[in-house]
Amino acid sequence: MSEPQTRELVNLKRDTSATLVPSGDPITLKKGQEVIITQKLGGNYTVIVLGNMALIDGSNGDALGKSTDRPQPQTGGNGQELGKVDEMLIWDQLKTCFDPEIPVNIVDLGLVYDLQIIPADDGRGAEVTVKMTLTAPGCGMGDSIAQDVQQKVESVPSVTDAKVELVWDPTWNQSMMTEAARLQLGFM
Repeated sequence: MSEPQTRELVNLKRDTSATLVPSGDPITLKKGQEVIITQKLGGNYTVIVLGNMALIDGSNGDALGKSTDRPQPQTGGNGQELGKVDEMLIWDQLKTCFDPEIPVNIVDLGLVYDLQIIPADDGRGAEVTVKMTLTAPGCGMGDSIAQDVQQKVESVPSVTDAKVELVWDPTWNQSMMTEAARLQLGFM
């Protein structure tokens, strides 16, 4: 379901941007600073630094001495022939998106409420709209998670644009999780 959790102490190889969890505040971590990698999920890294949790985008994995294996957009300007969008590929990408505090993807957590694929008039490509929520309305990571969703959906072939809308109705609760997610989190 998800990549295994880890606890690895590393010194940053370069200055890198990060996002404090759960506030969502941007910070800069300095070269040489010690961090503990607690998990790698969906290509992003959750670390502990100076007693705080932070999220490092996978595109900055080299600062941790790790690969930068973020999906690259495969639409529009790369010369690819645009066609029909494969909805299953979108769902597969959504399953690579995580709240950095919870080791279960946003689909299995029940955070994705709606997915709309709007084909272009000429049948070449489509815009995708995702309506999703968070486990708590005050979560400061909403923008960061929404941006991750947008980037990953836009990496699906023939998706020309992705929009992510955070909604709060209905309010999320644990019953919205899949059985596997509840089991993984010890709620069964």
